[in-house]
Amino acid sequence: MPYAQRIMVKYPNLFSPIQVGNILFRNRIFFSATGHLDLKKDNTLSDDALLYYERRAVGGAAQVCIGSCEVDPVRGARGGPCIDMSDFNSLHYLSRLVDYVSRHGSVASPELCHAGMYANSMPGMTNPIYGPSDCEVEGRICRAMPEKVIEETIEAFANAAFFAKMCGFKMVTVHGGHGWLLQQFFSPYTNKRTDKWGGSAENRARLAVAVCDAIHRKCGSGFPVEMRISATEFEDGYDVEEGIEYAKQLEGHADIIHVSVGIHGSLMGDSWLKFSPTMFADDGVNVKFAAEIKKHVKTTPIVAIGALTDPAMMEEIIASGKADFVALARGLLCDPDLPNKARDGREDEIRKCIRCMSCWSGLMNGQIYCALNPETSREHESKFGFPPAEKKTVLVAGGGISGMQAALTASNCGHKVILCEKSGHLGGRISCEENVPFKKHVREYIQLQERLVSRAPIDLRLNTEVTPELAESLRPDVIIAALGARPAVPKIKGIDGPNVMAAEEAYIDPEKVGKKAVILGAGLVGTELAVYLSMLGHDVEIVEMLGQINAEGNMTQGMVVGGQLRDRGIRVRFNTKALEITDQGVVCEGPDGEKLLEADTVIYATGQKPLTDEAVALNLCAPRFYMIGDCLGPNNIINATKTAYTIAKDIGRH
Repeated sequence: MPYAQRIMVKYPNLFSPIQVGNILFRNRIFFSATGHLDLKKDNTLSDDALLYYERRAVGGAAQVCIGSCEVDPVRGARGGPCIDMSDFNSLHYLSRLVDYVSRHGSVASPELCHAGMYANSMPGMTNPIYGPSDCEVEGRICRAMPEKVIEETIEAFANAAFFAKMCGFKMVTVHGGHGWLLQQFFSPYTNKRTDKWGGSAENRARLAVAVCDAIHRKCGSGFPVEMRISATEFEDGYDVEEGIEYAKQLEGHADIIHVSVGIHGSLMGDSWLKFSPTMFADDGVNVKFAAEIKKHVKTTPIVAIGALTDPAMMEEIIASGKADFVALARGLLCDPDLPNKARDGREDEIRKCIRCMSCWSGLMNGQIYCALNPETSREHESKFGFPPAEKKTVLVAGGGISGMQAALTASNCGHKVILCEKSGHLGGRISCEENVPFKKHVREYIQLQERLVSRAPIDLRLNTEVTPELAESLRPDVIIAALGARPAVPKIKGIDGPNVMAAEEAYIDPEKVGKKAVILGAGLVGTELAVYLSMLGHDVEIVEMLGQINAEGNMTQGMVVGGQLRDRGIRVRFNTKALEITDQGVVCEGPDGEKLLEADTVIYATGQKPLTDEAVALNLCAPRFYMIGDCLGPNNIINATKTAYTIAKDIGRH
C-alpha cells in the first residue's frame, strides 16, 4: 500500500478537516473554554496565561477557546479578562494571544461571557445587577433587565466580537450555558418574564438568537459564532426536550452549537458537577445530550463534551453522527499533546485525566494546576527553561508516583538515571486502588508511567532496596529519595485485633471486609474507600475526629466525595473519637457521648507514616541529595508530581 494511503486509517473521522463559515478546522478536537485567572493589574492575561493557551495549540487541537472573556465590565463582570470596545489597551495582548495560537495551526476563539445575575458590582459604583427577572441571588437583589438594557447587552456582545475580530480572532464562542446570562433567559426557573423575552421557548431563546444575529451583522456571515448551551439543567430546571427547542431556535443563527449541561451557582445544588463530570461518572457521560440535539438540528454542526479522553470513543462519536466535533478541557490540561499522539498512533502514550478535581481546587485559589501534568500553568518554565549545564548520574530510590516522575524528567533532561524499587512493581501505595472502578484512569496513569520508564534509557531495578551501601557502590552524583510511607497505625486499644485492617489492605482484598464496616478517618483515602465498599454491597460508617472531611488540599474532590457519601446513605460521625476496638466493633466518644458502633470489620485510614529515617540515611551517599513525595510527609498526587518534576529539572543547572 502506498505511504499516502497508509497514514491516518485509525481515526479518519476525528482527523478529517471541516469548513464552517470562513474557517477550515484541521480536525474535530476543540480545547473547550477554561478561564485562566493569572491576570495583571489592568485585568489582561499574563504572559504565562498566553503560553498556557499556546501549549494546547502546539498539541494539535483544532480550536483553542480562551475562557471567561467579559463583554460588559460594568453590568456583567465576574472576574475574567475584558474584551469590550472601551479598552483598546487590550488590543496588543489579545493580538499576541491570537498569534500564539494561530501560528501553530489552531483557531483561537474568545468565550464571550455575561454573568447576568451572578455579576459582581463594580467597586465604588451603585450599578444594579440585572437578570431576566427580579430575584435575590447570593444575598443580593437582582433586577429584571429593562428592554433598553437588553438591547445594549446585545450590542455589547456584538461589539466584543467585532473587537475580537480586530485583534485577529476568526470566530467567537458565546457562553449561553452553565448559568450565565443567556441561560438565565433560557431557563423558566429564572426567567419569569411575560414580554417577548419570556414565556415560550421561542421567546426565552430570543436573546441568544439576537446576539448571534448582531455578531454576524458586525462581523460578517462567514465569521463563525459558536453558541454554548446547556442541554438540560437536570432535576430542578428545564429538561433535554426544552434544550432541543432552544437548539432548534438557534439553527441558522449560530454556526456551531456546543452542547454542555448543567448550571453552576447557588440555585441548582450539585448541577455544576454535571458539566464537569467527576471520577464517579462514565467516560463521555454527556455525549448523549449532544447526540439527542443532533437528531433535531440538521444543518448546524454540534459539539459534544464531557469526560472525553479516549480517541477511539471520540472517533465513534464523529463517525456515528452523534456530533461533528468533540471538546475537551481537563483532557487537554492533562495532556495537551493528546490530538497529536492520537494522530501519530501513540494512544498508549496519552496521559488521561483522572478527574480528581485538583484543577478545580487550584482554580478556586487563582491558578489551574493538573495533578498528573506538572507543566500545566508552568508553560513558561518548560518552554524557556535552559537544558542542564552538566549531565549527572541520578539515583532515584523508590518507584511510586513521585519516583517515576523524577526518573522520567531527569532522563528527558539527558541525565543517566538509575531507578530502584524495593517491591516487584512500580506505582507505590496508590497501586492498591487499581481495581476501584472510579479509579480506572489512575490505574491507566500508572501503566502509562511504567511504559514510559521501560521505553526511556532508564536503568530500572525492581526488587532492589536502596541501602547506603548500594547507593555508595553506584557512585551517583545525585540521589532523589522517593521512598514513600507506610500506613500510620493509630494508638487505639484493640487496633491489633483480627477484625482490624489498614485501608490499603481493604482496597487490595475487599473480600476480607465483613458485611458491616467502620472506617476510622474521613480523609480522601477513607471516604473514597467507603464509597467503593458501598458499591460492593457493604454497610459502611465513618468515624472522624475533626468536624469535616479532610480533603488533603483538594477541597473540590472533598465536596464530590461528600456528595457520594450522602447519596449512598453513608454516615460520617464527625467530632468523634475511637476509644477502643472490640470483637463487636468500635467504642467511640462523640457529641452524644460514648457509644458502641457495631462492625464486622474495622478499617483504619488515619494517614501515613513517612519513611523519613530510611530516606535520611542516604543523605551523605552522594554530593547532591533530595527528598520528595510521601517520605517528606503527607502528600497527594499533584504535589508529588510537581516537586519531582521541578527537582529533576533543577539537576545540573547550578
